[in-house]
Amino acid sequence: MNKRDFLKASLVAGLATQIPVNSSAAPYQPKKKKIKNWVWTNPNQKDTDDELKTRYASFKASGITGIFFEADSERHFRAAKAQGLETHRWIWTFNRAELLSTHPEWYSKNRKGESCADHPPYVTYYRWLCPSRPEVQQYLEQQVTDILNKDYVDGIHLDYVRYCDVVLPVNLWSKYNIEQTKELPEYDFCYCEVCQAKFKNDYGIELSSIQYPEASLSWRLFRYHNITRVVNSLSDIAKNHKKAITAAVFPTPEVARRNVRQDWTNWRLDGVCPMIYHGFYKEKVSWVGNAVEEGVHFLAGKFPLYAGLYLSDFNSDDEIRQGIQFAFKNGAAGISLFGDVSKGNVLNILREEIGNVKV
Repeated sequence: MNKRDFLKASLVAGLATQIPVNSSAAPYQPKKKKIKNWVWTNPNQKDTDDELKTRYASFKASGITGIFFEADSERHFRAAKAQGLETHRWIWTFNRAELLSTHPEWYSKNRKGESCADHPPYVTYYRWLCPSRPEVQQYLEQQVTDILNKDYVDGIHLDYVRYCDVVLPVNLWSKYNIEQTKELPEYDFCYCEVCQAKFKNDYGIELSSIQYPEASLSWRLFRYHNITRVVNSLSDIAKNHKKAITAAVFPTPEVARRNVRQDWTNWRLDGVCPMIYHGFYKEKVSWVGNAVEEGVHFLAGKFPLYAGLYLSDFNSDDEIRQGIQFAFKNGAAGISLFGDVSKGNVLNILREEIGNVKV
């Protein structure tokens, strides 16, 4: 199963803070947006050098400025750089299975006490590391350091940088024979002993004393901060390497906090790519604009937002065009595309719409 064919969804969280206005201050002048557009892809080792040159030249000519590569391939990275494209390594962050045999204790436990090391939720590849464990953070820091030490890598792109989906998009409920009108214990992570001890240390509360932990605001905030702490640590590593760090995140701050305990508006990044896959949420194309507007509002200029569009969700070229237009109209600094951009008129549409953007 393609990782992007299994996604996430739903509601709640996040309140705007009211900030008093200093009437004597100069009016806010928004910075000029520098448009950047991205493609998520997995390098195919069967591609010839001529094919890579042609492909990446066409990307550049169509307004693509960078590529998120899901695997390491020096040949692909250098071929893209030769055409003037940024090359970022796209990694799975907390959803990693390579430590199952050596460190099964590092994996998250759900509210029933089951570890995803031997009880993966939803699908077999869902193996989530616990962000409370210092050794997990150290492992991820080393992974990012090793990647950014390579001269052909321009940046790091974080994916699965969250907890497991406690709620799936309603579009997937029938697929998995689940009705998630409430948070079910088998999908609610992480309740391991390390998390519980750290929560007590931070908040002075025994988690076991809370009758409804799924409704505890302190417990929810603890998990937001857990992910944020690790992300900001990885951001420091990127900054030390003088390289960029971005992340693929859930479509809006509200959905991200509610469904996967992901508080991405408080991360230290160079850009964020919300996966605004409207089809998974049974929304119309216009929802792309709504999601972008919400994200831009809560980011308040901290870093740019690049609207992630899932090409399979669009039924026509006209819908693709509309999606791009809704994104730019509502403040996106660019587009991130997932799917085969070489098919149809995707690149031509992107190039045309970039030409219509007022910056």
